[in-house]
Amino acid sequence: MTSAPSTPSVVDFRTLDLRGRTLSPGDLKRLLPRAAVSAHSSEAAVQAIVDDVRARGLGALRELARRFDGVEQDHPRVPADVIAAALEELDDDVRGALEEAIRRARLFAEAQRPADVEIEIAEGARLTHRWIAVDRVGLYVPGGLAVYPSSVVMNVVPAQAAGVRSIALASPPQKEFGGWPHPVILAAAAMLGVTEVYAMGGAQAVAALAYGVAADGGTGDGTGDGSGSSEPGVLPGVSDADPSRPGAIDPVNLITGPGNVFVATAKRLVRGSVGIDSEAGTTEIAVLADAGADADLVAADLVSQAEHDPQAASVLVTDSEELAAAVVEALGVRAQRTRHADRVRTALSGPQSGVILVDDLEHGIAVCDAYAAEHLEIQTADAAGVARRIRNAGAVFVGAYSPVSLGDYCAGSNHVLPTGGTAAFTSGLNVTTFLKAVQLVQYDREALREVSASIEALSDAENLPAHGEAVAARFEATGRPVRTDG
Repeated sequence: MTSAPSTPSVVDFRTLDLRGRTLSPGDLKRLLPRAAVSAHSSEAAVQAIVDDVRARGLGALRELARRFDGVEQDHPRVPADVIAAALEELDDDVRGALEEAIRRARLFAEAQRPADVEIEIAEGARLTHRWIAVDRVGLYVPGGLAVYPSSVVMNVVPAQAAGVRSIALASPPQKEFGGWPHPVILAAAAMLGVTEVYAMGGAQAVAALAYGVAADGGTGDGTGDGSGSSEPGVLPGVSDADPSRPGAIDPVNLITGPGNVFVATAKRLVRGSVGIDSEAGTTEIAVLADAGADADLVAADLVSQAEHDPQAASVLVTDSEELAAAVVEALGVRAQRTRHADRVRTALSGPQSGVILVDDLEHGIAVCDAYAAEHLEIQTADAAGVARRIRNAGAVFVGAYSPVSLGDYCAGSNHVLPTGGTAAFTSGLNVTTFLKAVQLVQYDREALREVSASIEALSDAENLPAHGEAVAARFEATGRPVRTDG
């Protein structure tokens, strides 16, 4: 990439000129701007943290909270009175905004739940595809440079809509708030009825949720049945209903939520022991715009995502040199006057950000599909038609009045989305993230007889004759009664 004209000493928003070049999808992926930071560069350090938490449990969590967060902890479980006080002291305007965000998110999430499928593919041969919520999930809400009560909403609402019965939420401890997560995070959890909240951040939070922590301070991994309760019928993670008497942290089945490179790496390392939604990295926005787009609105949206993190990616894809120049000028103005000016300038000037010049709209769509942005805005003529042609994006924002900021808070959509090009093969957080499909197979005697010869032929072909024999045994005249009531 070469430097484009920009306001001196403000933003070095670079330009990649792809006009007149015929590039394969693989070539495009290699050329497009990406952040230089890789999760793999942190793998050794993160693995050490995960192993430490798994081995030493609470002792490791206490030391890591002291080292990384500057707080002293006895147990990371947030007491009920601290959560209640956070809700009581929540600003009325913020509470109203959260209520509206929750209402809209719940409407969309509840509409997403897929229906079970049941089909009789032959007489007496019935198959069912049944959706079942995972039993227990761990939801991660980041801290760091910003406060994310919206991420509480985005994680909790689809889990509840899916029917998850046990939810644990983790968010980094904050020294200025007595070692507990930010009070707005706690208030949002309270509004959603989540009472199991832990002051844990980073890779250590992921490890604790994945493997559990025993009440005596050791690891919860591999001890007992993992239920944390001697009462029959009590779900994992809800045995200790009173957080004023914290006990074990029971392991979860699934971990979701965004985070920094350490959180993303930890999620990758524990995957297999638990499910994860994705290895979400630093936020990114791409804007596909033509000459008719409003340069200042485009710039405002690029800045809105750049303020998340110095590594945030802001990319403009356009076939208009004039628009590109106008956007760069507007970025210079906005980057100077925004509250997080230094962070924004760093993000906009990084290798992950810049203008991509394309030949035309068709070329622009191909580039956007190769980039597979977390957030993709369409600011072109017939934006809705163009949006329907996009194949790879976490979420697509259609037209000038659908900015990414809308999706971050109150659109009703989910803002936990795939980053780093992973939108080419995975989805953003939604109700199905918290569901698993179970197949039910029910054949009667005659339906099994109809396919018995095929089963025997295939079992012989695979050199697994006992498979066929298991079917044939049901039709042998042994005089043994066989149940036929299903």
